[in-house]
Amino acid sequence: MNSRNALRLLIVLNIVVLLGQIWPEGAPPFARAVNIVFLASSLVWFLRAARARSEEGDKT
Repeated sequence: MNSRNALRLLIVLNIVVLLGQIWPEGAPPFARAVNIVFLASSLVWFLRAARARSEEGDKT
């Protein structure tokens, strides 16, 4: 998955998580799983971005 598609997926998951926080009664039964997937995916995304940035800094 390229970074643009991964970012789109994270945005969609973020919208679902936000809607669940704003309107908890309307949250689907799988909302807890979406929250966990979003948090884990975001963590992986940020760690990869930090690693790429530090490797970029090491080259200069």
